[in-house]
Amino acid sequence: MWVIVLFDLPTDTPEARRDYRLFRKALLEDGFIMLQFSVYARCCPSPENAEVHLRRVENTLPPEGQVRILQITGKQFERMKIFEGEIRQEPEREASQLQLF
Repeated sequence: MWVIVLFDLPTDTPEARRDYRLFRKALLEDGFIMLQFSVYARCCPSPENAEVHLRRVENTLPPEGQVRILQITGKQFERMKIFEGEIRQEPEREASQLQLF
């Protein structure tokens, strides 16, 4: 079973950014991995174990924003399709010229 946490938290004030960091840190410390910037997942061996981690997430919810928790089976997680666009490359920098006097 997989527990997937999706969240949209404000970062417009120093307090909101702090709450965002603390929430993200709590997810990482609980064994969640980042799938995308605001999507974290954790594999759990049983539905009972998934409930334990779900309660841990609930206990660290920030005061503002929106958090959604989705529970899916391993088979459903395996069927996920991932599409990636081209990898962005840094623009070429202008060549620095050596000046001799």
